[in-house]
Amino acid sequence: MAKIGFDFPRNPRKTALYEVEDWYQNLLAERIGRPYESIKRSNFGEYDMAVNYLTSVFEEAKAIEKVAIFNIDHMAQIQFKGKDAVTFLDRVLPANVAEMKIGQCKYTLLLTENSTVLDDLIIMRLADENFILVINAGHDITDEERNLFADADYIVSLKKDGEDVNVKDISDKLVKIDIQGPLSYKLVTSLFGESVVKNRYKPEKNMRFFTFNEFEYEQAHYIISRTGYTNRWGWELYVPVEVAERQFKRIALGALELGGLVVGLGGRDENRISAGNFGLPLNGSEYDKFHTPSNAPLFKAAVDLNKENFIGKQALQKEIESNINKRMVLFITEGIVSHRGIYLDGKRIGTVTSSINSPNVSLEKRRFIGSKRKNVLDENGTAAIGLGWVSINPFEVDKEGKDILEKDGKAVRIKVEFFREDEEKNPKGKPVLGYISGDGVTPATAPKPLKHILNL
Repeated sequence: MAKIGFDFPRNPRKTALYEVEDWYQNLLAERIGRPYESIKRSNFGEYDMAVNYLTSVFEEAKAIEKVAIFNIDHMAQIQFKGKDAVTFLDRVLPANVAEMKIGQCKYTLLLTENSTVLDDLIIMRLADENFILVINAGHDITDEERNLFADADYIVSLKKDGEDVNVKDISDKLVKIDIQGPLSYKLVTSLFGESVVKNRYKPEKNMRFFTFNEFEYEQAHYIISRTGYTNRWGWELYVPVEVAERQFKRIALGALELGGLVVGLGGRDENRISAGNFGLPLNGSEYDKFHTPSNAPLFKAAVDLNKENFIGKQALQKEIESNINKRMVLFITEGIVSHRGIYLDGKRIGTVTSSINSPNVSLEKRRFIGSKRKNVLDENGTAAIGLGWVSINPFEVDKEGKDILEKDGKAVRIKVEFFREDEEKNPKGKPVLGYISGDGVTPATAPKPLKHILNL
């Protein structure tokens, strides 16, 4: 069977917006009166990606309060077409693909037979026999020597003889640009008109959460979804590659006029961790070939255990039936704690998977840490935020087995310590202080009705 995944590149790849990002860097220098500097870049998914632009990671992370623009062209889009596409994808993925309506999106996972996570993704149903899977950066590469297997090749390896399913990587035709934040409605509609964010089945109403539209603009075909990439209000735009640079310029200019920014990898990482009570997991950090998704925040959204079968279901059910108590948790700390052990009352309970400084933690939440650090206690100070897996559930549970995140009208906060560790996982040195947070960092707004932002 022909390989779909790309060969491992000799040098990091460039997104379709790589060159126009330098136009933005020059424009930003003029707008904010700072000397031009080269964009700070890093290899992510074998793409040369901007970590931050002329603005700092802190400034870009703060942009989500208005409008933040993300170049997400390093993510890939895989198309599945054919009369057996529905039954095939429904058999492979844990989401209920068969029940999806045209115009609906679903968040789901790509699992191994052992129920560990290969990737998390969005699936969109364009027609009865036409689906697009949006996958993470680097998951479009197949390289046996490096033990890399593209999502598309892995999925195709699960096809049965005679199944009519055509699988194609269409990433070279689309450029993904995400527009997030409370002013995203104002920006999107000013650029493309109000009709693009209307409910396709009830045009008098607005798009619902986890739906998408297709529209024509200046003779080019676009897709726009509302999946809450940052768990805040916002849209994800799939732009035809031939007009992507021009549209990126329009979007970036519009964002700057509204007080927003284009945001690099650093700000995006903060935005996804600080989103809602639990943050959003990142494939390669919280999700990987060693962790199963049970008790992760988005488990019920991604996995339908009522389905007859899917890849990894038996292993996942067995784990759940054993009453496994592990949890993915969000914490707030006085400093960055990457890869440290998490300790509760002197006992090791887990490991940090993500950690980054954040400008979005309120003073009240910073004070609760009990830190003596001046930068934490300053009115305009910062703290670090992060995610991690713990082996025991630190929260009490109610009669229905749900975590109790609030008591007497106050969020439950569980103080823990974060230690560096030796090779045998023994703590060493002084701990960083912090707490597991029952109310996260900032509220999730993505699922809320658009009426809240229509007139901003």
